[in-house]
Amino acid sequence: MATNDYHFITHWRVRGTVNEVADILKDATQLPRWWPSVYLDVRQLEAGDSEGVGKIVSLYTKGWLPYTLRWQFRVTESNYPYGFALEAWGDFVGRGIWRLAQDGDYTNVTYDWQLRADKFLLSALSFLLKPIFSANHHWAMQRGEESLKLELERRHATTAEEVVRIPAPPAPTFPHNRRRRKTA
Repeated sequence: MATNDYHFITHWRVRGTVNEVADILKDATQLPRWWPSVYLDVRQLEAGDSEGVGKIVSLYTKGWLPYTLRWQFRVTESNYPYGFALEAWGDFVGRGIWRLAQDGDYTNVTYDWQLRADKFLLSALSFLLKPIFSANHHWAMQRGEESLKLELERRHATTAEEVVRIPAPPAPTFPHNRRRRKTA
């Protein structure tokens, strides 16, 4: 494995149905609302087919480290509501597979993410800082599980008073500029 290659497998367990979780994950444009610690801006560029295959999404993201990433993904496979696969390009290149499995009142979520960091900073410093870059990814995914649990709580709330008691999702670390670069 090259020093700028990464492979992460993340496991989440959340209270909710696979359909609820799949509906949240498949609507990428809502990521900045419910997972704002990582997703600063998300735009759908192409819709894809009725299952979402072919959908192209542009993302501006960050973790706890003071750098941002610009990347895109295309949904390459869909097995709704049990998961989907994507290919990514931009500041990193790779493939991600989301898998969802119902387990009683819970959904077990697995994300298998294989990527190569192409952003100059990440690529050039991976040989030295790979453990820190990996910790940044794990931090981001922990915020994702926490944020998904809060989003499911909001969706399950039956009164306005219940919704008000649910805390906001974790915010981003470090100041950042939400302005998007113009692309050709």
